[in-house]
Amino acid sequence: MNSFFSDFKSFQTSGSEAYKPGLDRMLTLDREAGCPHRRYRCIHVAGTNGKGSVSNMIAACLAASGLKVGLYTSPHILDLRERARIRDASGLRLIPEEAVQAWAERWGDRARELPLSFFEVTTSMAFSWFADEGVDVAVIECGLGGRLDSTNIISPELSVITNIGYDHCDILGDTLAQIASEKAGIIKSGVPVVIGECLPETRPVFEAAAAAAGAPLHLAELECPPLWERHGELLEAMDLGGNYQRANLRTVLCALSVLGVEPSVDALIHTASLMEFHGRWERLLSDPELICDIGHNAHGLRWNFARLTELTEGGRPLVMVYGSVADKDVDAVLRLMPRAAMIYFTNAEGSRALPAGECCRRYEDCCAAAGLRACERRVVPSVADALSAALEYARSLENAGTPSEARPLIYVGGSTYVVAEAMAALRG
Repeated sequence: MNSFFSDFKSFQTSGSEAYKPGLDRMLTLDREAGCPHRRYRCIHVAGTNGKGSVSNMIAACLAASGLKVGLYTSPHILDLRERARIRDASGLRLIPEEAVQAWAERWGDRARELPLSFFEVTTSMAFSWFADEGVDVAVIECGLGGRLDSTNIISPELSVITNIGYDHCDILGDTLAQIASEKAGIIKSGVPVVIGECLPETRPVFEAAAAAAGAPLHLAELECPPLWERHGELLEAMDLGGNYQRANLRTVLCALSVLGVEPSVDALIHTASLMEFHGRWERLLSDPELICDIGHNAHGLRWNFARLTELTEGGRPLVMVYGSVADKDVDAVLRLMPRAAMIYFTNAEGSRALPAGECCRRYEDCCAAAGLRACERRVVPSVADALSAALEYARSLENAGTPSEARPLIYVGGSTYVVAEAMAALRG
């Protein structure tokens, strides 16, 4: 299986070099494969952050209503098969290796001939598997952008755009309005669209796109969907953690209301476990407490760093294992870093990773430019070694008699790939 996928460039490892805009290749293979996505209903989800959480919550609630639900998301963390999942009354299944192999044998040569990107291959594969398995509905998460994303060949019954922030600016544009315009490319004629969060720069873009398409527009921030009056209780109980889930939950409840589906409290509370959804403010250890999150841009990490500051403002020691990819606005993130922490700068494997030493130097430069004192820090290029060092440091504080209410908190993040390698290291 791995040898097959090595033939196709992945954004995960190659960055924008692997990005192939345009839908012609997907449409060609899709027609040859018999347009499998037309054999089930679809819901399309785009946005800068929160796409994964929103997609998983919607899928969990649809499954709780008795439907057989396909879910396509990206990137994966530990296993490529995480990208395509089916949830129904019998439980959750990842796409089996046999299905992957069968698709590769049937379409591999044609995929190389076109040639497809890694993301186009996995998208086509997921669409076919969902059709073969007879799903009732599939929740499809955009990979990047919207207008030219490989998933945008579907004809959904609902489009969802979570929010807009600065990310992938080299591809999507360097203003919020430009990025919003690319995301708004998933809005289809007559198809309702839910917008999770709007900004003054983005709302006119969505209003214009919806009006041009004759698409009913729902602004989640302005609506009060069923169960929203209980959002505090739900957020406290949900196994999807993080302050940012407040906006995601409202978006989901609005989307379900538009679909005419009664939200399931149990599904909302247990989405992470029901869908085997990882890396969103996930507690990996309890002693010492270790939280990981795949947030990787300033728009998303602002929430995480604010929460870390809240959790440690009483003097609780904060230990961070942090790394980034090189093609992000790293300085914008580093300027948001908590002001009191022990930071282990690291980097994941692969050519996209920003070297740990450079990340540390840029952090120091950001602190100096702002007239701020830099936190204590170390450079440990290996994620596994950085994690080991962070755990050893946290345990040394505990052994030194740290009060129980001030036990160290370890945070691992900055990149999906840093989180993935940390999770793999913990699993041995």
